[in-house]
Amino acid sequence: MAYDPTTKSAARQTYPQPFLPGPWLWVAVWRRNFLVWKKLAIASMFGNLADPMIYLFGLGFGLGMMVGEIDGISYIAFLAAGTVGSSVMMSASFESMYSAFSRMHVQRTWEALLHAPLTLGDVVLGEVAWAASKATLSGLAILVVASALGYARIDSLPVVLPVIVLAGIAFASLAMVVTALAPSYDFFMFYQTLVMTPMLLLSGVFFPLSQLPPAARHVTELLPLAHAVELVRPAMLGRPLVSPLWHLAALAAYAIAGLLIALALLRRRILR
Repeated sequence: MAYDPTTKSAARQTYPQPFLPGPWLWVAVWRRNFLVWKKLAIASMFGNLADPMIYLFGLGFGLGMMVGEIDGISYIAFLAAGTVGSSVMMSASFESMYSAFSRMHVQRTWEALLHAPLTLGDVVLGEVAWAASKATLSGLAILVVASALGYARIDSLPVVLPVIVLAGIAFASLAMVVTALAPSYDFFMFYQTLVMTPMLLLSGVFFPLSQLPPAARHVTELLPLAHAVELVRPAMLGRPLVSPLWHLAALAAYAIAGLLIALALLRRRILR
């Protein structure tokens, strides 16, 4: 019996029962997205860097003139580390939401991929890995710029790079959950307004968490962006890390939980 490859019924008949990712096939999905992105790489990088750079230099030089120093460092140096974390969050989230949703729902690229010897887990993990890769590029670009201007230490790269990668996976996995639930692009505005914006303002990016009331501080310290900033900032400033294992474990937990929830939701959405 022949099946139309553009229908969900065909996907159900040709797709095997297992849906978890294999050991390496997800790399093919990552490579496919990379080859498409490579054609517009320069424009994409400028787009991803514009917003965090505006925050860095606009607030760093403007507001920094009034704030002065924070914890013995200039405000722009304090802000640079927070901007690395926020850039990773924004880049990974937007890629996992808007771009992944386009490939899944509009362009129907996922349907084509599922007719190859790939599981749904391979496709989702490849998408998450690709979003984390773009987020890593954005975070590293800001680190390089801040280091060139003397606001960060470039020798912090061995510490900052693994944190950026892990944070990128965590934010991409969480955003993939939203993609699994989204009926249209408009749905993403709820996540941006109700989750990403409060996290951006309350995770220590623009001011120390110590400025918050104790009750609020205990809540915001659980946010994934706060964990990323608490690891990136001391490293970029050449200071010792405080409770690094706790912050790494929290980011890993968000990454694993987000990926598993997204897989379960997408299995119900695509394979039902």
